[in-house]
Amino acid sequence: MVVMEREQLERYLSQKEEIRELRYKLEHLGEGDSLIGNSTIFDYSTGYPKPQAVVGYDYNKEWRLRERYETRLEKLQVDCEETEQWIEAIPDSQTRRIFRMYYLEGETQQKIGKKLHLDQSSVSRKIENFLKLHSMHKIHNYNNT
Repeated sequence: MVVMEREQLERYLSQKEEIRELRYKLEHLGEGDSLIGNSTIFDYSTGYPKPQAVVGYDYNKEWRLRERYETRLEKLQVDCEETEQWIEAIPDSQTRRIFRMYYLEGETQQKIGKKLHLDQSSVSRKIENFLKLHSMHKIHNYNNT
């Protein structure tokens, strides 16, 4: 089983939101005048340097931003995919549904309990016990290598 830390589970919803933001930024990159830049050149046509302002589209800045956004987007997508696969691989159906609703959908433990006819403390215990068991399994595998 893949190693999954509680922190990665808890980052999932924030990462999904960042993915949406990055996709929006990539789709709208260069709109408006955000990539319009200016520079100074020297005009030597009169025999001596005369500074002149030049305004234009900054293709280098667009490339750097696109590269940065795409790299971050790719990493976030991999992290989210790992989290989703880990949760879907949980063998117990009820525990898997609890993890899906809590970590992937952002439901509260109280709402999950109502949907599954459990009290909030039972939902919390299921999460804690599974993570503790997973953590002990991870330590056991580490010690055996």
